[in-house]
Amino acid sequence: KGVVTWFELGENDKNQMLYSMKVCPPLWRTGLRQNFRIFQNEDIESILATILKENGVTEWSPLFSEPHPSREFCVQYGETDYDFLCRMAAEEGIFFYEEHAQKSTDQSLVLCDTVRYLPESFEIPWNPNTRTEVSTLCISQFRYSAQIRPSSVVTKDYTFKRPGWAGRFDQEGQYQDYQRTQYEVYDYPGRFKGAHGQNFARWQMDGWRNNAEVARGTSRSPEIWPGRRIALTGHPQANLNREWQVVASELHGEQPQAVPGRSGSGTTLNNHFAVIPADRTWRPQPLLKPLVDGPQSAVVTGPAGEEIFCDEHGRVRVKFNWDRYNPSNQDSSCWIRVAQAWAGTGFGNLAIPRVGQEVIVDFLNGDPDQPIIMGRTYHQENRTPGSLPGTKTQMTIRSKTYKGSGFNELKFDDATGKEQVYIHAQKNMNTEVLNNRTT
Repeated sequence: KGVVTWFELGENDKNQMLYSMKVCPPLWRTGLRQNFRIFQNEDIESILATILKENGVTEWSPLFSEPHPSREFCVQYGETDYDFLCRMAAEEGIFFYEEHAQKSTDQSLVLCDTVRYLPESFEIPWNPNTRTEVSTLCISQFRYSAQIRPSSVVTKDYTFKRPGWAGRFDQEGQYQDYQRTQYEVYDYPGRFKGAHGQNFARWQMDGWRNNAEVARGTSRSPEIWPGRRIALTGHPQANLNREWQVVASELHGEQPQAVPGRSGSGTTLNNHFAVIPADRTWRPQPLLKPLVDGPQSAVVTGPAGEEIFCDEHGRVRVKFNWDRYNPSNQDSSCWIRVAQAWAGTGFGNLAIPRVGQEVIVDFLNGDPDQPIIMGRTYHQENRTPGSLPGTKTQMTIRSKTYKGSGFNELKFDDATGKEQVYIHAQKNMNTEVLNNRTT
């Protein structure tokens, strides 16, 4: 099974026609779509299920043994569906492969987070005789290599709900007997808000060291395929006779005698593959997350009929201009913090953006998953108090009665010869002076 992604009309000698085509797994479709979208309170399985379903990938299985908590706010920001899927899988320590049935055309995508869920290994002997028939299960070449890779990961993050929290997790790499242990990868922000950060650090470490020990081989068997384990036997280097996890495979086959008028040496198949020791889980290396170029405008949202919608931290929700999926209501985004002119313990400035107001949203460290409101702005329908440019000498602080038309106002007029301080209270006005008041 597969998708024909390319087809070519080739040579025509009046007796026969040659055609060429490229067949890819259904997952290939995900590379054709690019999107901006928000996922809220969904775990990795739910997010990937949406992406795969929309791309027509219906045959797939999640094999997860690790905890993968839901994410409050997760943004696909200008990435193809494939790039987003790969990035998310790498963050969660997940690898994937195509599983092909041996006695049918059935095929499915498998997403997995541990080598323990792979099928049991099958034995395959070492046989350097390259003339072995395709039907003979053996390995003719097998070359083991090791290389220096990062030795540890330190990841750190911050959450405003626990400002004193250290937010740091360390993970040492394994199997480092022949290299120095000073090659540290420091990652900030780690994109975690709790103890789950330790898993993130471990998955990163596994990813950075996924090719620290690799063996590459050649076989004429198509059964050596990613997602399977093999047990090599009969190799003269005794320590290589062990279980291996297949992580890559490239098959090249020829059947020249199938074309009339051509001769050849018969059907051939070469499988060039890569394996790692089967006692460790291969994970993808961390992928770069797209960064937001700069601030964006958005509109504050809330339930129908509500004018002020916030939580206990003064956070609000917004509708981004690029968001095509979420409605303009109380579920349009996560709760977003609002920068104020002054913020101290029990003191400072507080002005909650109201539903319908346009706000300027920036992103901490450029991370699309961490928006923060930095300002507000007027537009054609939300006009300024006063009548500009005629009132350009006035500095005004004017509120609006909640679900009403009244207002409170403090206005300073700096027009030459007309300087004035104006105070308006819509109902009551209370002044408290603890010592002297001079007028």
